[in-house]
Amino acid sequence: MDLDKLPDGWTIYVWLVAGVLIIVAAIFAIRWAARNEQFDEDIKYLVFDENDKDKMTPEEFKKSQDVMKAQMKRREELLQEKAENKNLKEKAENKE
Repeated sequence: MDLDKLPDGWTIYVWLVAGVLIIVAAIFAIRWAARNEQFDEDIKYLVFDENDKDKMTPEEFKKSQDVMKAQMKRREELLQEKAENKNLKEKAENKE
């Protein structure tokens, strides 16, 4: 196929298709992020620990501790859910 023989204006369609593909990819990425709890405003508090108490106000420190506890609880829930799914999958494979 010789590109010189194509009619004028064909490149706009290539750009349109590329633009649509980029938009679709961005939509899927945002959807994935929303479903996987990636839009958490409190994530900034996870970098702090007990040694940072003197660098923070009492309210900020309490908030960081609460966020850490909530994140650890959610982590345990997800790990438990993953283990249960693995067990169900193994049981289903054993029945076959």
